[in-house]
Amino acid sequence: MHQQREPSASESYFWPSVWAIGLHVLIFGLLFVSFAMTPELPEAKPIVQATLYQLKSKSQATTQTNQKIAGEAKKSAARQTEVEQMEQKKVEQEAIKAAEQKKEEAAQKADDAKKAEEAKKADEAKKAEDAKKADDAKKAAEAKKELADIAKKKAEDEAKKAAEEEAKQAAEEAKKKIVEDAKKKAAEDAKKKAEAEEAKKKVAEEAKKKAAADAAKKKSQDAARKAAEDKKAQALADLLSDTPQRQQALADEQGDETAGSFDDLIRSRAAEGWARPPSARKGMTVVLQIGMLPDGTVTTVTVAKGSGDGPFDASAVAAVKNIGRLTEMQGMKPSDFAPYRSFKMTFTPEDLAL
Repeated sequence: MHQQREPSASESYFWPSVWAIGLHVLIFGLLFVSFAMTPELPEAKPIVQATLYQLKSKSQATTQTNQKIAGEAKKSAARQTEVEQMEQKKVEQEAIKAAEQKKEEAAQKADDAKKAEEAKKADEAKKAEDAKKADDAKKAAEAKKELADIAKKKAEDEAKKAAEEEAKQAAEEAKKKIVEDAKKKAAEDAKKKAEAEEAKKKVAEEAKKKAAADAAKKKSQDAARKAAEDKKAQALADLLSDTPQRQQALADEQGDETAGSFDDLIRSRAAEGWARPPSARKGMTVVLQIGMLPDGTVTTVTVAKGSGDGPFDASAVAAVKNIGRLTEMQGMKPSDFAPYRSFKMTFTPEDLAL
C-alpha cells in the first residue's frame, strides 16, 4: 500500500504561523477602532486661558473658585482619560486574551490536526501492515499450497513408480510362470507323446498278435467248417448210396451229429464277428434266446439270462446277429430243424474266442 509523505518542518508550522499573524492583525484592528471611537476631550488650554483672563477681572475668590473648577474638570478629564485608558487596556487585554485563546485554539487545532494526521498515518500504516500481513499470509498460503502440490505430485509419482515397478515385477513373474508352464506343458506333452507312442506300439503289437490269433482262429474255423462240411457231405452220400433202412438209421444218427455240429458252427460263426469288450472276464456266462428260419437266417437274438456285465451280453448278442444266415441248415429235415426255430444257447468269453 502507498504510504503518505511525511510533511517537512516548514509545512508543519505554516498554519499555526498564519493563525498567529491573523490574530495580531485582529488585535491591532480592534485597537484602531477603539482609538477612533474614543470621544474628543475639550482642550485644557483654552479653559486655562479663559480662566486666566477672568482672573484678571474677577476677585481672588472667584479666581480660586474657577481654579478649583478647572482642577476638578482636569481631574474629571484625567479620570475620564484614565477610565478610557483602562477600558482601552481592558479591551487590549481581552483582545490579547482572545488572540491568545485563538492562538491556543489554533495550536490545539493544529495539534489535533497533527494528531489526526498522525492517527491517519498510523491507521494507514496499520492498514499497510495489515495488508502486508495479509499479502504475506496469502503468499505463505500459496507457498504452502505449492509445497502441498509438490508433495502430492511427488507422492503420485512415487505411487505411479511403485505401481509400474509392481506391474513390471508381476509381468516378469507372469512371464516366468508362462515359461515354466510352457516347459512343464512341453515336458507333459513329451511324456504324453512318449506314452502315446508306447501305447501305439503296444496296440500295434496287440493288433499284430490279435491278427495272428485271428488268422490262426480263422484257419482253425475254416478247417472245422471244412471238416463239418466234409462230414455232412459224407453223411449225405452215405444216405443216398445205401438201402432205405440203412439211410433212415444213418439219417437219425447223422441228425444227432448234425445238431451237435450246428451248435459248434453257430459258436464258430459268432466268434468270427465278436468284438471283445474290455470288461469281458473268464467265467462270465450269458444265455441267449435265438430265433431262426428254415433257410438258416437268424431272425431274433435276445438275452434270456445275463452275465451281470452289460457290455459282454451286448457283444454276444451282436456277434450272433452278425452271423446273418447259416446256409448249412438249408438241407435239414423239418423235424431236425424244429429245435432251431427258437432255441437257447450259452456263451462264454472262451466260446467266442475260438
